[in-house]
Amino acid sequence: MEEALRNVVGPSREEAGCLSIQAFRSARDPRLFYIHSRWADEAAFDHHAGLTHTVRFIERVQLVVLKPRPEHLRA
Repeated sequence: MEEALRNVVGPSREEAGCLSIQAFRSARDPRLFYIHSRWADEAAFDHHAGLTHTVRFIERVQLVVLKPRPEHLRA
């Protein structure tokens, strides 16, 4: 995940509509990563979502991306 994030954050920062993008690793659980990004507008984000580096990132991490746990499994 860490490598995949490095590969997507740099090119994303270079996009015209990207105001900021940062990736973080949880201090409490090193298995958790977060992305915070800001875009000029929805069109800029939509454009970002279709670019090769973003599509490649999603394909690479989709199997490990945390999805909300079912209610009965929440602590």
